[in-house]
Amino acid sequence: MTRNHGLVLLACVLLAACGNKGDLQRLASAAPPVVPAGSDAPESPDQQTSPDVEAKPARSDELLRRSEERPTDEFDLPPQ
Repeated sequence: MTRNHGLVLLACVLLAACGNKGDLQRLASAAPPVVPAGSDAPESPDQQTSPDVEAKPARSDELLRRSEERPTDEFDLPPQ
């Protein structure tokens, strides 16, 4: 069994080592990207792959200045 485990491990290492690090390129035969409504030009690949504000909101690092009681939540009901 240990020989099989070694072969599987070797295959995984070799498979992980063959990854391509280059930028993605569109095929020459592929249609150009669709122009979004209200835009004059299609988006670049960087614009298409970067998340918008709703998908990745900004982080708020504001600390509490003093200890405060939480307000009561009318909808925080115990399970039935």
